[in-house]
Amino acid sequence: MLQRVKNFKNFIIVLLPLIVLQLSCAQDAKPSEAYVFKNGNPNGIGKWYMGREIAHVMGFQGIDWLERTARETEENTSKLINNMNIKTGDTIADIGAGSGFHVFKMAPLAKNGLVYAVDIQEQMLKAMEARIYRDDVKNVSLIMGNEKSVNLPENSVDKLLMVDVYHEFNDPKEMMASIEKALRADGKIYLIEYRAEDSAVPIKKVHKMSEAQAVKEFEAAGFVLEENMDNLPWQHCMVFVKKR
Repeated sequence: MLQRVKNFKNFIIVLLPLIVLQLSCAQDAKPSEAYVFKNGNPNGIGKWYMGREIAHVMGFQGIDWLERTARETEENTSKLINNMNIKTGDTIADIGAGSGFHVFKMAPLAKNGLVYAVDIQEQMLKAMEARIYRDDVKNVSLIMGNEKSVNLPENSVDKLLMVDVYHEFNDPKEMMASIEKALRADGKIYLIEYRAEDSAVPIKKVHKMSEAQAVKEFEAAGFVLEENMDNLPWQHCMVFVKKR
């Protein structure tokens, strides 16, 4: 009888840690409470963050649209680059760089610095790699990101650009946490999004963002709106800095 009691005690000692581990794993497996899953716009993914449905990512098949000749006229990309006030020694990150449309405009301005071109699609990175090789660009570094991280060194970036990409982040809370780590204390985020407040902007609703929505999400991530330059034809040019 005594031996049975000892065996039972040993069984409990072994079993309890396993139960705790299983409960812990089950909690980790739960979807983040930050997100809500429900049907919505056919151009969305059915995942919502702070009242906004996340849009489908534009695939590499859209490279021609990114490089369209009308883009300068429609978006005034030259003014956008001027808004960033790029210095020669700046370290800049273009998140969701795509074909590198903005990357290769910024690189000559930061000639003594570095431009990180971050994307999650291998085809986009290969397109930029071909351009780097063709034009012998020395200060562009290609980074393969993922849905939860920009994969940049901590405290490495002076200016961070996101052009019509933030609204497509599958996991915006996690992405903004990784961006916060990569951005230097006095760094700036330039968030470019099609204006949801303007029905005349010829872009699908789920691919637009309002200033109010952007401020709500970025404040939750530890940032404040420094200014909205509001000088682009279709897009907001919102500048965010870390809360001090």
